[in-house]
Amino acid sequence: MNKIALYPGTFDPITNGHYDIIERALRLFDEVIIAVAISEDKKPMFTLDERIEMTKEAIKDLKNVRVVGFDNLTVELAKTHDASIIIRGLRAVSDFEYELQLGYLNNSLDDTIETVYLMPKLKHAFISSSIVRNLLKFNGKTEHLLPKEVQKIIGSMNSCTLQ
Repeated sequence: MNKIALYPGTFDPITNGHYDIIERALRLFDEVIIAVAISEDKKPMFTLDERIEMTKEAIKDLKNVRVVGFDNLTVELAKTHDASIIIRGLRAVSDFEYELQLGYLNNSLDDTIETVYLMPKLKHAFISSSIVRNLLKFNGKTEHLLPKEVQKIIGSMNSCTLQ
């Protein structure tokens, strides 16, 4: 039986920290599905299509990874794709309480789906999409925070899009 893991998030944009989590998950599972959430409540900087495109470009050289967009419950999406694992990233202790609550919530909705928490390498532990978005608003340096394919896409976008 293939172990399929679902890695949900907003990925606004996908960062080197996300990429690191994907690489780690691929060592543990047969397939990883990156699920890009619409997340209208978070008012993302990039459209869903842009975030999916950036994510696909970032992972194009990885095997057994695919990208989907979604706007439903994570456990429902996991069932749709036969995923029995949900991957969540933990950067710091401050992430833990929220992620633990999500894990318990998902388990209460479907106890056949497990949540696995992975930490990025220490050099990526401070990176978050919100930090990157703030830097982008002020034309700050982001090359060291983003996969090079994502940096290239963002660089080619009209600066009006990023305001």
